[in-house]
Amino acid sequence: MGLSYWEHKTWFSNVDFTIVGSGIVGLNCAIHLKDKYPKSKIIVLEKGSLPQGASTKNAGFACFGSASEILSDLKHHTEEQVVQLVQKRWDGIQLLRQLLGDKAIGFELHGSHELFPMEKTELYENCMASIPYLNNLMEPVFGKKPFVPSGNSFGFANIQEKYISHLVEGQLDTGKMMNSLIQKCQFLGIPIINGILVNNIMELNNGATIVTDDFEFGSKKVFVATNGFASQLLGSEKVVPARAQVLVTEPIKNLAIKGTFHFDEGYYYFRNIDGRILFGGGRNLDFKTEETTEFGETEIVQNKLESLLRDMIFPDHPVKIERRWSGIMGVGKQKSPIIKPVSNSVYCGVRLGGMGIALGSLVGKELADLAD
Repeated sequence: MGLSYWEHKTWFSNVDFTIVGSGIVGLNCAIHLKDKYPKSKIIVLEKGSLPQGASTKNAGFACFGSASEILSDLKHHTEEQVVQLVQKRWDGIQLLRQLLGDKAIGFELHGSHELFPMEKTELYENCMASIPYLNNLMEPVFGKKPFVPSGNSFGFANIQEKYISHLVEGQLDTGKMMNSLIQKCQFLGIPIINGILVNNIMELNNGATIVTDDFEFGSKKVFVATNGFASQLLGSEKVVPARAQVLVTEPIKNLAIKGTFHFDEGYYYFRNIDGRILFGGGRNLDFKTEETTEFGETEIVQNKLESLLRDMIFPDHPVKIERRWSGIMGVGKQKSPIIKPVSNSVYCGVRLGGMGIALGSLVGKELADLAD
């Protein structure tokens, strides 16, 4: 199917900047490009009817790393690298809040709590003993000591006596956030064109040709923001897709749980939302199967989520599941995102390591800055 004269003229001619992917990174990139180059022609291409990947499918955690996650990261990264990464997550959330406002994204600051299942005694004791060390490491980022031990105030079962709470972690409404970013782009006159699958990007002397299923067009610069799907377009970049499965309960009467919760080094996470519990994770049960760009749920993960919901989170209250879904993240051996030129005209901002909410706004801005 070729483009009509009108379609080519209106949307696909004289394009300065094309962003591939309309998730949190792509839309932030578009907004910052428009701010820097107000007269430029910018388009955002999205293969799905809504942003695919993880931007509309995540749990809405404004998180920076639990105690066990940071200790795990320190096994593979230097102290300086870990602090820098946490600083980027913190800066990213502040950038998002400044850009859209807390009300527009449903931001709430209730803190977070890391739980430790009964069988994780060694991890629990190690994390508890490491609180002073972690607080000294992280105080320069947050301006306060973020980690404190606290009692099991929400009555979870089969866990160690205390949580490790993070005082400055928050939560937001993922749908409100993405809708606000879309509205911001529309207000700035940046079209987001859905249903366009980009198959290839070919470098030219003074730009690039973007090849889709149905047509080709030229763009002076191209920004790839497809995260977990990046290797499909950028085979050279080491981004491994990682599927995250999530469920949400029906409304629970008098739900007292408030805040965000993690356990098993961040591989499981749950929160309150609209009188329900949203609960996700479990890819560590079957890493290889979850290294996929296919959406869907598996029995092993869903059964584990349900059993944890029943035995740990709501030990005395049967709850019903209303909805299940999955999102595709981008991970790698290193936790830091990849933000760099791929060629003279093509740039990428990918591999957000499951921290897209925290990192996405900053990665989008830094991606846009590569256009200088």
